Amino acid sequence: MIDPTNWLVIDEHIRYALREDVPFGDVSTFVVMPQSHMGKFQLIAKQRGIICGLEVFERVFKLLDASTSVIPLVHDGDEVFPGELVAMVEGDVRILLSGERTALNYLQRMSGTATYANGIVKQLAGTKTQLLGTRKTTPGMRVFEKYAVVVGGATNHRYGLSDGVLLKDNHIDAAGGIAEAIEAARQRAPFVRKIEIEVESLEGVRTALDAGADIIMLDNMDHDIMAEAVKLIDGRALTEASGNIDASNVREYADLGIDYVSVGALTHSAPILDLSLKHLRILD
Repeated sequence: MIDPTNWLVIDEHIRYALREDVPFGDVSTFVVMPQSHMGKFQLIAKQRGIICGLEVFERVFKLLDASTSVIPLVHDGDEVFPGELVAMVEGDVRILLSGERTALNYLQRMSGTATYANGIVKQLAGTKTQLLGTRKTTPGMRVFEKYAVVVGGATNHRYGLSDGVLLKDNHIDAAGGIAEAIEAARQRAPFVRKIEIEVESLEGVRTALDAGADIIMLDNMDHDIMAEAVKLIDGRALTEASGNIDASNVREYADLGIDYVSVGALTHSAPILDLSLKHLRILD
């Protein structure tokens, strides 16, 4: 279930998406349905995957007409199969037709992200490594994609820049070095914040350890170098693997004993899950 405190943000995004798609009315629908008639749609899965975003799907129609009814037959996080009936949607046919594409855009995108995340989570089974989503999200879609990552069984890194201290290469350059960046964070960041720093070499690992980093991100290291880095850290800091990691190679890194692996592809490269609204039936 979506955190109810997020609905103000979610509604704002949905209203924007509707204004984008229906700026001055739905011409196609008006010419074939100038008067109100009740109707019913079937939401059908066309691919196997993890469903995610049913509340958002429903909210699109509710914002157009609060009397629209969406009856889900599955729940977020459930696996669906081709041809499976996922939900029934009932209401004014004009509303159903006008909201169809926006509602499906959200549901397909979120379900695709959840499905992709779930596939990687399954590959990590039996290891201690946790899968993290990143800030590499579609502009305007972060709240939806971050939720989908969790529904898929993964965890999220920072929601945004206000959430935590992550010192990447450009921060390190600005501060004058790894040790200097960590010291600056110790002096100025709230004491409740852990300090994570990105390193690209074993020398960087040693410096980060000496400076007292809480989390060390091992970025763009090949497998053998990362194995050495994990042995060098030896539990003195949490470890995160990042850079060019996806479903094809994630298990190789998890087998090194990495605590976390961040995969930007969860949100920037996951394909949609194909779903369709079909079999519109007029009820009156």
